[in-house]
Amino acid sequence: MYVTVSDFIKEWSKEAILTQKVLEGLTDDSLNQKVYSEGRTLGRIAWHLTTSIPEYLAEFGLNIKGVDHSENVPSSAKEIVETFIEVSSRAAQIIEHQWTDNSLEQTQEAFGRQESNAQILMGLIKHIVHHRGQMTVLMRQAGLKPFGVYGPPKEDWIRFGVENPPQ
Repeated sequence: MYVTVSDFIKEWSKEAILTQKVLEGLTDDSLNQKVYSEGRTLGRIAWHLTTSIPEYLAEFGLNIKGVDHSENVPSSAKEIVETFIEVSSRAAQIIEHQWTDNSLEQTQEAFGRQESNAQILMGLIKHIVHHRGQMTVLMRQAGLKPFGVYGPPKEDWIRFGVENPPQ
């Protein structure tokens, strides 16, 4: 759990870079990939992950501008990446300027339960990690090699001398 805003910002920065690298692996064509016919597209998930950051923070009292036209998924993977970079950077700045270390201890209603602001920020990171995982599966289905977030993708195991990577 985060005790200081600085602790959160350090982890947020690392996770934002990892998410950016996953997003940079998208192609315009891959944005239409679905798990099943009624499911969300890869583009919808990537855009949701991006646009939900300011929405989430605003829900919990931070004064942050949302993404214009957040309901319209761009057809450009590059636009999603650029928007994510801007939004994730702005989110860090807003949190640093609007919350203090003491703010992290304060509690408020979050998804039907009382949570500290530190827990709420952890929830934001977990939300991004959750959708990033969905994206890597859809990237595979779209024929793309995903970025190795917490370890190498199967194609990169050979660099470590492993010819038959774990399944």
